Amino acid sequence: MKKKNMKIRLVIFDMAGTTVKDKNEVTGCFLEAASRTGLNTNKNEVDRLHGIPKKKVFQLLWEERIGKGSNKFETYVNKSFETFKDILESHYLSTDIEPTEGCLELFRSLKTKNIFIGLNTGFYRKVTNIILKNLGWDLGLNDNYVGGSSSIIDVSVTPSEIYNNEGRPSPYMIQKAMYVLGIDDPKSVVVIGDTPSDLKSGVSAGCLKSFAVTNGTHSKEQLEAYKNDGLFSSLNEFSSYLNQFIDV
Repeated sequence: MKKKNMKIRLVIFDMAGTTVKDKNEVTGCFLEAASRTGLNTNKNEVDRLHGIPKKKVFQLLWEERIGKGSNKFETYVNKSFETFKDILESHYLSTDIEPTEGCLELFRSLKTKNIFIGLNTGFYRKVTNIILKNLGWDLGLNDNYVGGSSSIIDVSVTPSEIYNNEGRPSPYMIQKAMYVLGIDDPKSVVVIGDTPSDLKSGVSAGCLKSFAVTNGTHSKEQLEAYKNDGLFSSLNEFSSYLNQFIDV
């Protein structure tokens, strides 16, 4: 039986680990900030929280240690987060940033099919802009981070543009991207990331499909535990799959 084609208008991509190479640098920045600010944690615990807004990671970790009701809670969270921001921004300002395998080829393929390309992330706007500029993906974006026919991507959304910095796994960044691009049907939107929170956000937004790659921060075994429509070894494999079913 022939599989039904998908009418796709927008593909939402995660950044670090999905479209941007991440060799555990972000985890390393978290662990360094934690060490500097007296927060006892480890790689497995930090990896479990990948994909959600970065300040929320510290909120969750400190809440587990001292409780949200502690009079030191906000002070400790803010100190860890500000330290993390300094480390993260310095890292991306001083490091060569590269797209992941198959990313640029997939972007070009989607553009030729008039399918919008959206990026969302757990990063706040300042560090997102550093990454976009380094890759040249900021070219053609307006002040609202929306592009056009000559831009590489069509929209960039971070928790910084969402009320109360509410990022994944909530659906709001996906919905924001849809809104600025004039898309009202989530069943014309596909999501691909590399973390459980990426998958959860696509499901929460009611998107047509929620996929993940397994060459980012999480393995196939880790991602299989979460609702998904497919797990791929890389964006190359995802692109090959997508091209079979896109209805243009």
